[in-house]
Amino acid sequence: MKYTLPKYILAACLAVAMGCSATKQNNVAVKSTQLPLDRKVDSVLALMTLEEKVGQMNQYNGFWEVTGPVPKEGAAALKYEHLKKGWVGSMLNVKGVKDVKALQKIAVEETRLGIPVIFGFDVIHGFKTISPIPLAEAASWDLEAIERSAQIAAAEAAASGLNWTFSPMVDVSRDARWGRVMEGAGEDTYLNSRIAEARVKGFQGNLGEFSVAACVKHFAGYSFAEAGKDYNTVEVSNNTLHNIILPPFKAASDAGALTFMNSFNELEGIPATGNAFLQRQLLKGEWGFKGFVVSDWGSMGEMIPHGYAKDMKEAAMYAANAGSDMDMESYGYVEHLAALVREGKVSQDKVDDAVRRILRVKFMLGLFDDPYKYCNEAREKQTIGKKEFHDGVLDVAKKSIVLLKNEKNLLPLKKTGQKIAVIGALADDKTSPLGSWRIAADDGTAVTVLEGLKKYPGNAITYSKGADVALGKVVFGSETKINMTDKSGFSEAVNAAKSADVVIMVLGEHGLQTGEGRSRSDLNLPGVQQELLETVYKANPNIVLVLNNGRPLTIPWAAQNIPAIVEAWQLGTQSGNAIAQVLYGDYNPSGKLPMSFPRNVGQEPLYYNHKSTGRPGNGQPTESVFWSHYIDVQDGALYPFGYGLSYSKFEYSNLKVSSNSFGKGGKVSVSVDVTNSSKVDGKEVVQLYLRDLIGSVTRPVRELKDFELTEIKAGQTKTITFAINEKTIEFYTANNKWEAEPGDFKVYVGGNSSATLEASFGYTN
Repeated sequence: MKYTLPKYILAACLAVAMGCSATKQNNVAVKSTQLPLDRKVDSVLALMTLEEKVGQMNQYNGFWEVTGPVPKEGAAALKYEHLKKGWVGSMLNVKGVKDVKALQKIAVEETRLGIPVIFGFDVIHGFKTISPIPLAEAASWDLEAIERSAQIAAAEAAASGLNWTFSPMVDVSRDARWGRVMEGAGEDTYLNSRIAEARVKGFQGNLGEFSVAACVKHFAGYSFAEAGKDYNTVEVSNNTLHNIILPPFKAASDAGALTFMNSFNELEGIPATGNAFLQRQLLKGEWGFKGFVVSDWGSMGEMIPHGYAKDMKEAAMYAANAGSDMDMESYGYVEHLAALVREGKVSQDKVDDAVRRILRVKFMLGLFDDPYKYCNEAREKQTIGKKEFHDGVLDVAKKSIVLLKNEKNLLPLKKTGQKIAVIGALADDKTSPLGSWRIAADDGTAVTVLEGLKKYPGNAITYSKGADVALGKVVFGSETKINMTDKSGFSEAVNAAKSADVVIMVLGEHGLQTGEGRSRSDLNLPGVQQELLETVYKANPNIVLVLNNGRPLTIPWAAQNIPAIVEAWQLGTQSGNAIAQVLYGDYNPSGKLPMSFPRNVGQEPLYYNHKSTGRPGNGQPTESVFWSHYIDVQDGALYPFGYGLSYSKFEYSNLKVSSNSFGKGGKVSVSVDVTNSSKVDGKEVVQLYLRDLIGSVTRPVRELKDFELTEIKAGQTKTITFAINEKTIEFYTANNKWEAEPGDFKVYVGGNSSATLEASFGYTN
């Protein structure tokens, strides 16, 4: 669609760009200029009043049913008037070309300057066609597949009129009690960083018509909420902040992310929305970030109950001075910022900096060349739900599945001649597999496990629900009621199990039991499901347990008793097909855990890259209690970070380091032989970990520093080589800077974070 409206300023006011004074005549359309981006931005900025600038810093939630009558009173009417005045820079939760175009039309045709609105939406793991939850995708360790998943989400969202997603979440998540672990990439800083890069590239692409701006969140420390309780207090050291929390954000910024979102939590006693160190000094200063920062929903106003600001006007002052460029649904800027500038409490320069950043992103998205770039109804119909998108999310879903246990080669299933009992409400649920944070998707659109299994007609399948997981309708944003008492379906499940050769039990969490606001103090199978599992086991122990969940669970009984366990997460639209293809061996599982599975909830937060203590317990006599441990549970994870089995068998040997040491500007190579000693071709994630033995600040017992996902044919041996240089070993030292310190290092290579194959080298500078 070619845009021709003469009133709209498509690029900049050429007169201003060439040094002339601004004019009140705004019917200026200078579409084709060769001016640098920053000159174009400044040219538009020069035409704006203070109130119009503040308006660009204001974001409203969708407030009006566009096809209905114009709002006449209340908050909706006020927002409508603000939109017509050019006092709205962005809107969220408006989707669909028809609605987006109608609102954009008001912004560009009825306001004084006609500056386009940017439309944001939580496109977290898909729009209509839903990919696995982000934590599940992280289990694939397949960066290309993750990038492709983000591309699919971006294409559908962009076709629906959107141009901005509030994703990726790159919070390092060490506590499975926190519900939002499902939205990130797990406990490891390096893996989070690599996946952050992949997702930013996937969403943004070349910023064409099928791309959307990424928003990196939550800056910073949100996932370290005490006790895993969402929105809770955060208390972290400077060491943890720089070495663990910040690197994925830096990686996303370096990858070109256009926007950041600050977080609900405080850091060093200052709420993130009002934290100048995070937003001005670090992000915009040291890192050179050129995009803009949006608050999380209402987080500006939340500085009041935090006890940091006395009222909304003061909150707006703190946020603006700290570098929070756009206010999401607090009304703080639109109501108070102009007055704060006139009172000298917020400088005009800070407002101008924020507006420049916002306008710059709009220019980069092409909205100044064509405000209706994303508003093509024919493209919307042609794009949403394309077969290639379903193929893409099926691919990443299969890659996300982790095989935790497979005794007696119970898996893969035989394709003919077996009686299979499928048990569990989640096995026949078409909504739960979509997971949390899929707000544009339609309920009832996921392929169920039962449907996937029935596509293999050679076996006789019976189904029994056994017990509900949740009671009543499960609704996004509402508390989920768990079935704690109803066992009326147990007897039917037992009878089905007794007559079966194999029992497939699909248990876990409903898709809306994880996500924002859904912290848990108990990580067991919810409700009566553990009792159902044990009851069925007594009738037939030949069980394949398929877990559907959005966080690590505590499953020690299952780990000890159930012969086969498959971690299948919440895998999205193609969930049942992906699970069935893995269970039947048409896809050989290759996923690895992005978070450690605890033995019990008392171990949380649990993570492999912990520090050693002065009493780590190495070599302690068993009768002594004076070392770091619990007296009632074995130390370490039930299933550690990086763990995952395959239908292939991989053996590691011949670990070599090319040199005993390297110096400044040098490097060493680490090689290892990996043999597929089975008769099945498979993929393995070869993982390299380092331990820095002595540092100016204490260092973790080991850290993931590299990995390679490689396919190895049956009987084949591959030599995998990694390079280690100064960048690999640097960390945030006692000198308060990133640097490589001289010293000795151990290197471990294997299939998970407990790898025992070990070598060593030194670094001198």
